[in-house]
Amino acid sequence: MSNKSAARRRDFLKTSAVAASLLAGSPAAARSDDQAPADSGNPGRRYVIRGGAVMSMDPNVGDFEVADVLVEGKKIVAVRPRIDAGGAKVIDARGRIVMPGFVDTHHHQFETAERSFLPNGLLQNDGSGSPSASPNYTEHVLRGFAKVYRPQDVYINELFAGLSQLDAGVTTVLDVSQIHHSPEHSDAAVQALMDTGRRATFGYFESDGREGARYPEDARRIRDQWFSSDDQLVTMVMGGELHLGKEVYTRAWTIGRELGLKVVAHAVGAFGMRPTLDEVAQGTGGLQVGPDNLFIHMTGMSDETWKKIRDAGAQVSLAIPIEMVMRHGTPPILKMRELGMEPSLSSDVETTMAADPFTLMRGAMTMQRMLVNQLVLDQGDPVPPNHWPTPAEGTPSLLTVQEVLRYATSNGAEHLGLGDRTGTLTPGKHADIVLLDTTALNVAPLNNVPGAVVSLMDRTNVETVIVAGKVRKWRGRLLDADLDRLRRELEASRDYLFKTYGMRKDLFA
Repeated sequence: MSNKSAARRRDFLKTSAVAASLLAGSPAAARSDDQAPADSGNPGRRYVIRGGAVMSMDPNVGDFEVADVLVEGKKIVAVRPRIDAGGAKVIDARGRIVMPGFVDTHHHQFETAERSFLPNGLLQNDGSGSPSASPNYTEHVLRGFAKVYRPQDVYINELFAGLSQLDAGVTTVLDVSQIHHSPEHSDAAVQALMDTGRRATFGYFESDGREGARYPEDARRIRDQWFSSDDQLVTMVMGGELHLGKEVYTRAWTIGRELGLKVVAHAVGAFGMRPTLDEVAQGTGGLQVGPDNLFIHMTGMSDETWKKIRDAGAQVSLAIPIEMVMRHGTPPILKMRELGMEPSLSSDVETTMAADPFTLMRGAMTMQRMLVNQLVLDQGDPVPPNHWPTPAEGTPSLLTVQEVLRYATSNGAEHLGLGDRTGTLTPGKHADIVLLDTTALNVAPLNNVPGAVVSLMDRTNVETVIVAGKVRKWRGRLLDADLDRLRRELEASRDYLFKTYGMRKDLFA
């Protein structure tokens, strides 16, 4: 790291000291025999999660109605019934589902201060004059609020979003932070991801193009300064948006690949991106699609491009609730099934929809089954006796809860290049684990483990959350965070952003 880079990082850390100190919450009042394992995640520290219904998401490990998970330091040591753990601390998991933490492969965390600002909003103004046309996402968020963010706004928005998802059991995220107006903005985003204490992939995307912005060239400085080691909770990918124009996205993809980073880009037909992705997929855009590419949405794309994407081994993240609500186009989940592909799931923007994994899983489940069920009904007649037809040959199969859970865990880890570390409860992988309460009023009695998670649960069932062996949420309470003070900091950021942008707050708009 250069002296100049080191000095800049020290300066940023000084200016963010007040915000960072807000992480130091007061200890929870709890019985002395009900404390989280001391020094969890540290080398040599061992504990056993005992007696839960274990859903490993690894077919080689299997699932168990009752089993234990032994953790030492950052890693899972064993998954099986009746583990003899000696004097290791015991986490009582009776009445709980024990499973891998959820993975969100696309979340614009910097927009947290605009939560629910666009409950009716579309992606762009469609000229209808309706409440959905204005305000809209492109004009009022990307070209509006985003322009007035200071580094301190980036920090508190990113931090609060990360803690909120951690509380909901999302142990890994790809942060698509399109807020890189300056190196200081970028540093604030990375620092917040690190301070959150969960696994994250920092997405270095574009700015608003102002003077002083250094995208995409600043990727080299960021990689050197913050990501000199690949063995850390926060890693990096390169944003290479196709709508920025050939000169810019070509430079971004080239720099990303020089640095050994995955390259991520949105692909939205409703945003006019189809011709450019067609060109890139054909190899005539100066680039080649490969297994290091992750494409977001993929709505409205040509069949030929879909086949090129599949054959190249690229991955696709679907943000199904947002795609349906904001008019991105029909989520291409049937197209992926037709091609033998599987997506990961992502939350996208909290300006319009919740970012918890249960919303994402149920969105995928209900949307796919609605489409297929209607296809089947259309094969029959509206009146008996052929009103309930047997699906014709070639009809897509119905999505199952087991498949949706794979999308939300192991697929997400693989798509971010983290499949060797997380996504399943596999001995040797990092211990990214959630304990979900099945004794709660909205779930009991437990009759089907994957069904309970996908069909019934919400964030209130997320009782304990562990990241790389460290307990971050314990018995329903997020640890090491003063949430009241953080909320006040976020509200102050919101007030500044609304005032500076010139948007009047209206709680009943």
